[in-house]
Amino acid sequence: MSEVKRRDLLAGVAAFAGFATVGLLPGTAAAATRQRPGATLPPSLTAGDKAVVARVDARRALRHLEVLSNEIGWRVAGTPAEHRAARYIAEYLRDLGYKVELQPFPVADKYLAEIHARGERPWQCSASPQGAVASVHGEVVDVDRVTEVTGDVRGRPVLFDRVVGMETEQAKAAADAGASAALIINARSVTYPERKPGSFTPNLKAPVAIPVLGLAEYHGERIRAGARQLSFEVTHHSGLTSYNVLAERKSSLPNPEGKAVIVSAHYDSVPGSPGGNDDGSGTALCLELARVLKRLPTQQAIRICLWASEEYGLIGARHYVKQLDEAGVKQITGCFQNDMVATSHPPAETYWLLSVDGADNTTTAAVNAAARRLGYVDQTEGPTARGSSDHEAFHERGIPAGNFSWRGNEAPSQLEPLYHTPEDTIAQNVSLERLQVSLELIGCAAYDVARRK
Repeated sequence: MSEVKRRDLLAGVAAFAGFATVGLLPGTAAAATRQRPGATLPPSLTAGDKAVVARVDARRALRHLEVLSNEIGWRVAGTPAEHRAARYIAEYLRDLGYKVELQPFPVADKYLAEIHARGERPWQCSASPQGAVASVHGEVVDVDRVTEVTGDVRGRPVLFDRVVGMETEQAKAAADAGASAALIINARSVTYPERKPGSFTPNLKAPVAIPVLGLAEYHGERIRAGARQLSFEVTHHSGLTSYNVLAERKSSLPNPEGKAVIVSAHYDSVPGSPGGNDDGSGTALCLELARVLKRLPTQQAIRICLWASEEYGLIGARHYVKQLDEAGVKQITGCFQNDMVATSHPPAETYWLLSVDGADNTTTAAVNAAARRLGYVDQTEGPTARGSSDHEAFHERGIPAGNFSWRGNEAPSQLEPLYHTPEDTIAQNVSLERLQVSLELIGCAAYDVARRK
């Protein structure tokens, strides 16, 4: 049988399986052929596409995102919250019937503070390793953007606007004046002034005897709006371990070479951010596609990989790739990395196909082809050269990989203003329509690759 005929037969079987295994009504099956949300062209779907599109549902994915972002919240590398997220992801994938492995690796210590203010949900931020590890209670004194402290601030936390490069002087001025803590509000980037700055780690030139916190702009806004009575504790998290969550379902047809397609995202977030879009959205997408793809017939194995510690230098994905021998590298036909796939920010109207070198590969070509079949051609752009996500680790070993993400129209560096901030929440930074489009594009593309020999 020719390869074309084999794929057509497989697609037909897939379509039947996609409709039959979830008990879809004829009307639901027909809905898979209707114009897609926001698409400029009518669809021209293969039978395999229909099997995916008829089942995938952003509202189901949102349930996972609510757990990750609203219930668990800040998922900082190696901390108990990141571990809680790993357990949630692993349990869900096991329940679907995937073979699941938690892959451990060591990560660096973290200094974090949880802040409580009356009338506010708890905040989190980074703390300086050179500051004290202590508890603080008191009313904040706002000294604005200076490196000197005047007046009586003894026993009270002092609030500064960050002067980049002068954080040590600000912290020392607070300590010398008898303040109980130095709270430094992060400054906006000169390169990306439209982005609100998130929490940062104040790296001081010398130790000080008080806690020194690196606040997000949002925290400063809330304090200056009246949330001045604060209570917080700095915690030194040491001896940390992160866990990649690796899940696989075997191919349903003979796969003598052990080929596999990876659908992936990172599930950790930066300090202080609940990571709604970055990258709770990508994680939720992977979990929903795991459900959709679990019984569809394939020539290749499906791997669902959720990386830990991405925000500290792509650590999880690099650890995974480092463990692969050459045979393991050759088995992976493509890695579809999903990072920030649902922002509701209005100018982020382009779905970018990003490869490290800007060249087309199996993953970017598959997503472009899926976009044409689904009618999303005016919304996609690329392949375009950009790293800065977990697809870098695969590219470095010669594995076809792409990063897929909603960003601004002008360039993939144009991210939403709430990127890496406490305001990266479901309510403020997640679009169900964009999540649905992402699910359909990656689902159809990854399945098309997985059903080939």
